[in-house]
Amino acid sequence: MRFAEQWSWCTVEAVRDVTPTIREFRLRPENGRVPPYPAGSHIGVSVLIDGQPARRSYSLVENSDPNTYRIAVRRAPDSHGGSRGMWSLTPGARIETSNPASLLEIDWTRKNYCLIAGGIGITPITGIAAALRRRNIDAPLHYAVKSRGDAAFLDELTALLGDRLIVHASDEGARLDLDATFRALPDDAIAIMCGPMRMLEAARRAWNDAGRAPADLRYETFGSSGLKPTAEFRVRLKGTDTELVVPQNSSMLDALNGAGFEVISDCQRGECGVCAVDVVSVDGEIDHRDVFFSDQQKHDNRKICPCVSRAIGVVTIDTLYRPEAAHR
Repeated sequence: MRFAEQWSWCTVEAVRDVTPTIREFRLRPENGRVPPYPAGSHIGVSVLIDGQPARRSYSLVENSDPNTYRIAVRRAPDSHGGSRGMWSLTPGARIETSNPASLLEIDWTRKNYCLIAGGIGITPITGIAAALRRRNIDAPLHYAVKSRGDAAFLDELTALLGDRLIVHASDEGARLDLDATFRALPDDAIAIMCGPMRMLEAARRAWNDAGRAPADLRYETFGSSGLKPTAEFRVRLKGTDTELVVPQNSSMLDALNGAGFEVISDCQRGECGVCAVDVVSVDGEIDHRDVFFSDQQKHDNRKICPCVSRAIGVVTIDTLYRPEAAHR
């Protein structure tokens, strides 16, 4: 279940590869309307994975056409299958999408901003960078990639930002120094970032070490990035005889809902904490892939966000929902 969503049909208008592993899709709503949305928003899409419908979330890329959505999807070998389903789409295909929504609460009254993107995390940052330019704010954008060939929308961003775009390509030895970057910022600066889990965890540590207000670091993540390999694991349900297998290409949330243990959710990115359930015991290890819980909460292993987090071995949880209660 999700909150305040309206779903409608779109037609895939155009498809193009912006890097060898990132494909752009332009989606035109069949009702002819793209509602206004804040920079950094995302849409949900209904995509087929192994023949079964599933929902995934993709950030909206800055778009000069007000009548289409523009998203980009990285073909990820460690994903749950959503990228494979999206990459199978061709122009003319129909796909169901949700209305745009944003979890990024940005204070637009500040004078200084710093934008940071890692890999496919550039997608929501493109719209935020453009929104700042429209406000005549020259914010630097630090773009961390493995190589310049992996940097999506590089030409567009260069045209928009000029020398305010700093590309940190690992193969060039130009790694992003988060400590130095944050310490050089003006006192009132806000940092807005999107990237993989390791990058966000490092950013939170560097931001705190720099003595900055935690609320001034705003971020999004993508849930396929964890600290452990993505593998099949098992989930046991307290108070039942049920043990579920969570395949490599599926989330715990999907497995629970598919078995009738309905867990409410919202962002499905590990950011809002709406889907969090109680952990009773762990026979193995939990790979917390959310950015909702603190480091201490993750260490305590008392709750888990099933939309993105996984495990090695067996985890016993309590969803506080019993399927038989629905039949009374």
